[in-house]
Amino acid sequence: MRKLFVFDTTLRDGEQSLGITLNVDEKLEIARQLVRLKVDVIEAGFPNSSPGDFISVQAIAREVKGVVICGLTRAVKSDIDRCAEALRSAEYPRIHTGIGVSSVHMEKKLGFTPEQVVETAAAAVKHAKKYVADVEFFAEDATRGDRDFLVQVLEQVIKAGATVVNIPDTLGYATPQEYSRLISYVMNHVKNIENVVVSVHCHNDLGMATANSLAGIEAGANQVEVTVNGIGERAGNTSLEEVVMAIHTRRDHYGIRTDINTQEIWPASRLVARTAGVPVPAHKPIVGENAFMHASGIHQDGFLKDRQTYEIIDPSTVGASASKISLTARSGRHALKHMLETLGYRMDREALDKVYHSFLQIADIKKEVMAQDLHSIMQMTV
Repeated sequence: MRKLFVFDTTLRDGEQSLGITLNVDEKLEIARQLVRLKVDVIEAGFPNSSPGDFISVQAIAREVKGVVICGLTRAVKSDIDRCAEALRSAEYPRIHTGIGVSSVHMEKKLGFTPEQVVETAAAAVKHAKKYVADVEFFAEDATRGDRDFLVQVLEQVIKAGATVVNIPDTLGYATPQEYSRLISYVMNHVKNIENVVVSVHCHNDLGMATANSLAGIEAGANQVEVTVNGIGERAGNTSLEEVVMAIHTRRDHYGIRTDINTQEIWPASRLVARTAGVPVPAHKPIVGENAFMHASGIHQDGFLKDRQTYEIIDPSTVGASASKISLTARSGRHALKHMLETLGYRMDREALDKVYHSFLQIADIKKEVMAQDLHSIMQMTV
């Protein structure tokens, strides 16, 4: 079973979306949690973007061991020099450099010809190789570019010494089918592609970041770039927990593995949410408060008979507390009886019918019936 490398960019691409700046201690706390989570790569920041980011990357490189520490740069020598300086104390340093490869990026943002882009990309990788053995190249906006030009760029950066090539869906523009075809095309047409790690980095502008990442992985990519809780630019990045648990839950389908300690997913989610000040939506897959909550009477009845009827993941697998039943007007007798028994009440069918009638009257008024309400109902009814 082939391994998928998990590259976490919560501290770089994730932080860009926050509207705040995490301080060094906060970044170190998150980085240590990412080590407990057993990600393979931590992208710690963009050292040349600000003095604060340089200090943060430097601190993480110095203090966080057992994992690749990566810094982002543009394909600019001064960026690369600054990144190398920040990473000097890293046990396993990686410089992540790149340039736009779509026509709109080349013409509107860079003012470069395609030939200049190829030359700049290769030169950046060669310069980074002077400092570190592990160099990742990103072909920004690859999904909106010409795929044969992408092949040309990738061949030259591999020749220049890149160890990882990142093919981003920078604007979240691709569909899963398109992205799968693009990764397949790269795998089949780029010379020496078998000698490097192929990485996917997707954004969620159209809500397809996880689907696109999984499609790219199925097409042969062996690194996925993610953030905890899916935070990131605009609508966010690919969610770490979604990709990891899709692969974990459907390993029979994907036939690949990660080294992620899944029981650290929930603690990582809560730490990032608390530190960054970005709450996790209740309906968020895997880590939302409702992810393991059952409210429908039919679902509650099935769940109480056998958890597998309405759960595909045991909450303990991701470090979450036990599944929850929410008592509402949609709940049936089975769920009510279960909740009453957890509170110490036992009764026959006739008594339960009487209590259930009182319960529904309360449930029609309140959104959710809590334990205190149940105690009150029992005192009034039985």
